Amino acid sequence: MAKLTKKQKEVQAKLDNSKLYTVAEASALIKEISSVNFDPSVDLAVRLNVDPRKANQMVRGVVTLPHGTGKDVKVLALVTPDKEQEAKDAGADYVGLDEYLEKIKGGWTDVDVIVTMPSVMGKLGPLGRILGPRGLMPNPKTGTVTMDVAKAVSDVKAGKIDFKVDKTGIVHAAVGKASFDAEKIAGNARELLTTLVKLKPQAAKGIYIKSIHMSSTMSPSVEIDTKRFTEQ
Repeated sequence: MAKLTKKQKEVQAKLDNSKLYTVAEASALIKEISSVNFDPSVDLAVRLNVDPRKANQMVRGVVTLPHGTGKDVKVLALVTPDKEQEAKDAGADYVGLDEYLEKIKGGWTDVDVIVTMPSVMGKLGPLGRILGPRGLMPNPKTGTVTMDVAKAVSDVKAGKIDFKVDKTGIVHAAVGKASFDAEKIAGNARELLTTLVKLKPQAAKGIYIKSIHMSSTMSPSVEIDTKRFTEQ
């Protein structure tokens, strides 16, 4: 077995693997055990008691994190000329239509979110094989296909994220940066967890949330008590 480094020993000394932490405790502890020399993301991994292969147990939604993501989200607004100024005023990083469709066809995907209009979706269909695997295809359910382009752009810039349970039944989502105050990390985490509870499928039986783990980039994970997360 590989020997632990001095930093790893320090981290292990602070982390009690036999304990279930509250959201507040986990948020504070993650800040202590994040030891990389950059500002890492803080992530939640929530294991749900659902079968994502069944349409009536799919969990997908959006949530606006009250303290933002800490990330400068690059937004592309694929809109008709009459909506371009609206998108620019709302803070979109790239605005246009045909020229960006051509760039995407050529493999360009240097954005985090794409916002568009219902009338433009037909042009995006052929680009699904490029956008789909990267999670960039706009979707009405996540609010990224809408006539209210300004609101969609503003929401994304303010910390709106979308999430979807993966094939193993886990929802992964970033809830901030390690540089955030612990209270802000906890606030964002609670908002996501509360939203997940509201989205429980009627077809899901038994205990819905099986486990919650919080971690930062390259840190060990901290397990959160599922019974208490909504009020702690």
